[in-house]
Amino acid sequence: MIILIQCKDKVGLVAAVSQVMAFNELNILSMREHVDTIEGQFFLRLSTDDHTNVNKLHTELKNVLPADAVIVINPQPEKKIVVMVTKEYHCLADILVRHHFNTLGAKVVAVIGNYDVLQEISEKFDVPFIHVTHENKTKETFEAELKDNLKNYQYDFLVLAKFMRILSPEFLANHPRNIINIHHSFLPAFTGASPYKQAFVRGVKLIGATAHFVTEHLDEGPIIEQQIISINHSYTPVSMVSAGKEIEKSVLAKALKMLMEDRVFVFGNKTIVFE
Repeated sequence: MIILIQCKDKVGLVAAVSQVMAFNELNILSMREHVDTIEGQFFLRLSTDDHTNVNKLHTELKNVLPADAVIVINPQPEKKIVVMVTKEYHCLADILVRHHFNTLGAKVVAVIGNYDVLQEISEKFDVPFIHVTHENKTKETFEAELKDNLKNYQYDFLVLAKFMRILSPEFLANHPRNIINIHHSFLPAFTGASPYKQAFVRGVKLIGATAHFVTEHLDEGPIIEQQIISINHSYTPVSMVSAGKEIEKSVLAKALKMLMEDRVFVFGNKTIVFE
């Protein structure tokens, strides 16, 4: 059983939670906690034996925690995701392989592409592919079609796996904190389009990738995972792209693993990730 708690910090929270577990004869298998001393916030992820009366346990925890406490017990063990793509296959292919071998921790219920380039690979893994073209349409019409198609599926997260369209604030307002993007730079450096070209012009010695929550502010949402690799003067924008694809897959996979295992808390524009 997984228990997630987020609340204002005060002395004795860990002891109080532990006492509730002991009273219910629940063995604590693992406990990870963090206190943001600047904001005065407490975060806890607890793994315990299963309990037959979750509602009773929730009430007992609520009674010993601050009034603002957010308590989640037994989040859905297998999440459902919709993957949104454009033309690049590497991130989608990695997700589909993990999905096929049950190592993703989530079920891919559909792939949506604004081109049909990746339809064949999706269908090879028996995942429905929906083609919603953006060509010759306003953004409002395009996003209305996206919404209509998404209504056909139940999902916990939208994963933008190299989906090269900017979603409107109106669209994002319907998906608070559940759209994940992989950006091909070490944010906050080189936001927006063509980050590898920007990196080449700047002459950097490191390039990276960032998985983050999507907000209405482009490439500025809470960061879940980042990694970097070293490059040198011999790299061109093309070779940067090639090297970057490997790290993009790795970063997105790590971020999804943390999310699917309920190891990510969001507070403001930051995340707390219990690896």
